[in-house]
Amino acid sequence: MSVHHRTAPATPLPAEWGRTPLTVVMPTYNEAQNLPTMAEALMALPLPGLSLLVVDDDSPDGTGTIAEQLAEKYNELGRTRMGVLHRTTKDGLGRAYAAGMDRAVTEGAAYVLQMDADGSHPADRIAEMLGVALATGADVVVGSRYVPGGTLSDAWATHRKLLSRWANAYASGILGTRVRDITGGFNLWSAQALRAIDLASLDSAGYSFQVEMKYRALRDGFTVMEVPIHFEDRAAGESKMNLAVQLESVAMPWRLRSKALRAAKPGKRAR
Repeated sequence: MSVHHRTAPATPLPAEWGRTPLTVVMPTYNEAQNLPTMAEALMALPLPGLSLLVVDDDSPDGTGTIAEQLAEKYNELGRTRMGVLHRTTKDGLGRAYAAGMDRAVTEGAAYVLQMDADGSHPADRIAEMLGVALATGADVVVGSRYVPGGTLSDAWATHRKLLSRWANAYASGILGTRVRDITGGFNLWSAQALRAIDLASLDSAGYSFQVEMKYRALRDGFTVMEVPIHFEDRAAGESKMNLAVQLESVAMPWRLRSKALRAAKPGKRAR
């Protein structure tokens, strides 16, 4: 397992790197208030190779319709910079990400970035994350709250910060990884890593998807790097975290460990 932490300041990307095909996959459910601002921030980045794929789970607040309107706006110049994947079943964040990532790779993305629609992830760090991947050859770059330089919103209460740190220590301890933000959802993936992980075979439906993905990447020998970010509180709307999602997140590290131990036989790779 190879994990590295980067704290050096970002430098501007070479122009050719900025043209790298990069798709931001952004799942949405009732994010009508946040999506226009997020789309505008992404389209303004000096990354001509960047496109946005919104994966909407039939939001009752009209997010899917807003996404289509935004796509029409940003695709006006004859180049597709934004797409929308409409799903009719709301079966978890992990499933939405997997569907979007699969489509992005199929359509030719060299890198895929996971990003929430609620404003918590900093769009201005995307260029740095892509630059780290291209400069080092890392297949996974984690926007990390818990490496030196990483910070959390002051709006987070102390108990919430402690719970988040505990969740990371809990999952990493059980799985034996050195990823400091294994639960984080702001991650850049190479298409090569996503193909090797086999998105269709993932067990996680909810937020534990973040843990399973990183664990699988490490087990498959891919290098994971972490760069510091500031994690902001959501701009508007409500969190989608519920009891079922929390219980899955508690159980998933044990399930992954048990599955790996059962599969760790000569000549057989754990998946």
